[in-house]
Amino acid sequence: MSFRPAFTFRSAPALAAALGLLAAAGSGCQREPVVAARTTATVPAHASFASADCRECHEDVYKAWSGSHHALAHRPVSAAKDAAAFTPGGPVKVNDIEYQLEWKDGKPSFLERRNGRETDSYTAEFVLGHTPLVQYVVPAGGGRFQAAELTYDPVKKEWFNVFGDERRQPGEWGHWRGRGMNWNSMCAHCHLTEYRKNYDPVTDTYATTWKEHGIGCAQCHSTLPADHAETQRRKKAAGAPSAPVQPSKVDWKRAQETCAPCHARNELLTGELKAGATYHDHFRLTLPTDAAVFYPDGQVRDEDFNYTSLLTSRMGGKAGVTCLDCHDPHSGATKLPVQNNAICLQCHGPSPRNNAPIIDPVAHSRHALGSKGNQCVSCHMPTTTYMQRDPRHDHGFIKPDPLLTKELGIPNACNGCHTDKNVDWAIEHTNRWYGTKMESRQRQRTRVVAAAQAGKPDAAEQLLALIASEDVPAWKATLLLLTRPYAPAQPRVIEAARAAAGEADPLVRSAAAQVLATVPTEGPRLRPLLNDSSRLVRLDAAWPLSAELAPDSAARKELDAYLAVSADQPAGRMRIGQDLFNRGRAAEAEPHMRKAAEWDPNSAGIQDALGIVLNELGKTTEAAAALWRAAQLNPTEAGAAFNAALAFAGAGKLPDAEFALRETLRRNPRHDRAWYNLGLLLAQTARAPEAIAALQQAEQLAPNVADYPYARATILWQRNERPAAQAAARRALEIDPTHGPSRAFLQQANR
Repeated sequence: MSFRPAFTFRSAPALAAALGLLAAAGSGCQREPVVAARTTATVPAHASFASADCRECHEDVYKAWSGSHHALAHRPVSAAKDAAAFTPGGPVKVNDIEYQLEWKDGKPSFLERRNGRETDSYTAEFVLGHTPLVQYVVPAGGGRFQAAELTYDPVKKEWFNVFGDERRQPGEWGHWRGRGMNWNSMCAHCHLTEYRKNYDPVTDTYATTWKEHGIGCAQCHSTLPADHAETQRRKKAAGAPSAPVQPSKVDWKRAQETCAPCHARNELLTGELKAGATYHDHFRLTLPTDAAVFYPDGQVRDEDFNYTSLLTSRMGGKAGVTCLDCHDPHSGATKLPVQNNAICLQCHGPSPRNNAPIIDPVAHSRHALGSKGNQCVSCHMPTTTYMQRDPRHDHGFIKPDPLLTKELGIPNACNGCHTDKNVDWAIEHTNRWYGTKMESRQRQRTRVVAAAQAGKPDAAEQLLALIASEDVPAWKATLLLLTRPYAPAQPRVIEAARAAAGEADPLVRSAAAQVLATVPTEGPRLRPLLNDSSRLVRLDAAWPLSAELAPDSAARKELDAYLAVSADQPAGRMRIGQDLFNRGRAAEAEPHMRKAAEWDPNSAGIQDALGIVLNELGKTTEAAAALWRAAQLNPTEAGAAFNAALAFAGAGKLPDAEFALRETLRRNPRHDRAWYNLGLLLAQTARAPEAIAALQQAEQLAPNVADYPYARATILWQRNERPAAQAAARRALEIDPTHGPSRAFLQQANR
């Protein structure tokens, strides 16, 4: 019998389907979708009054605001405030870079020297911030501005690099000259009043506008009529009494959503920051799903700001505590002292509020009155320093848990203060003082989140158990999002997502939608969510349905508007390319993907997506190069190396494919598909004994995959080892009685 092996190394045209990586963000619904009417509120146009207009009627408020971080968040450079930092000028050396500073023609001037050579010079126009640091903003052409790395500490009166030892290489996305520090896109909207980015994606330029430096009155009170100040002035002139808004009439929870946009780590959905707008109609909140961003217990790790922490806390996420319960909205200061715990005892004191437990700080903390350890914030709001000089309190109000430090490396406030003691000392004291109270839901949830982040197979069942009982919406959404990798193989995950898609909180519905989007058969359940009451949920439904959306439909227009918001950033440009690719328009997707890769050459995800698009277009050599670059940028991820191996093979570069496969197996020796493909490659390059050994390894790791013994059968047959070949084919049929190639093989072999 002349038998031709019925296997080939996976070819380039099949690569996009094999990788399946361009399905991005998500969507979904539930068993019987509960869909609210499309009722997103129309927010009035921005007020036209300036903060100075408010002073006449609101002197006390104006005075409190004028010295706040809000008022001083942004300003033009000025001799009165900045010249002293540049006088005398002279050299300043930071991180091996020498800066020559000078106050020149009424502006701060910087000259950089690297290795003794002049490399850059620039003049600042604006200043970001007030204390504990000020950062200078530099024009960079095309209407763009950049936030410089050399930063001034006005208290210590010294210069430092705001990034420390990071972001030092020009060309990096996060370098101060890169798009990661572009003022128009990354900074200005939270430092100016009535800001409009006005980006032109065709020319890659900005025509940015704003009404007022800093966060002025109109930014937070834009629901007032545009002529409010003038109307009140006329009434006052006519002798009419003023009628200020009474605090008792304020919806503080809704008012908090005016604070949230700039006090949260989030993604812009519309590019608009409007007072009175529903937060989830304009922003996607970053939840603690990624261990590099938040610790598994919800503590901040990266620069996360406060809103996520507040919503994941029982105080903010369950009891309804808001920013404005503790902070004066105009000065930003706490309403009551922190040092004597008065700010916390307004709820936890002798006259408790919000069903809060009564707490005696001395008995509870086991620290002396007046000591730092007796302050609630020391233990439950520990600080992390960002931007090298800016310590910020965590707003998650988490219990310090040294045991989780030992198990998972999560910081705890006990050892953060008692730096001379080890973690076992802290565990012993917390166990002795608090006993079984330490075995709390927080600890249980943290372990499950960490297991899910590590990809442990049993994490799905644990996540489902927590989801069923979780009553803090932000945590429920987080737990749901962590089930995404398990959804295709776990029907109970899909059931949980279907149920959660009908819940009241848009964070939960959004998370449920993203889980359901991982399973193609759930597509029909997404369509009703295109009319959800929350833009966040509508977008998560529209993304996977993009190819089906009519060009003139509301969903298509809303999705396109969302995609345009971040078109000036590499992730946003990649997302546009992904959408075009998913709609079958790979040729149109290519320039967007290339632009994203140009803007951020060190992003593994962008290189990976570019490789898939290029492969679809038949540009196999370029595709393989991009995918291998992605693998290099993600040096521990076996899947990235495996994708590159498939691409190299599709491009006919078998030595490179073999190298990438062996790199895959170095990263993950249990990657059965890599062993299988290595076996195929070795067979194609006349190394049958090694090929058989590789296929046997694949079979051992995945004994229920019929392709593996079948491939081994074809190689054994070519080696004239007929009985062994037939036995391997029969093994494939035992695994899968419907395996057609094995059945055909045996029929031919028995003739």
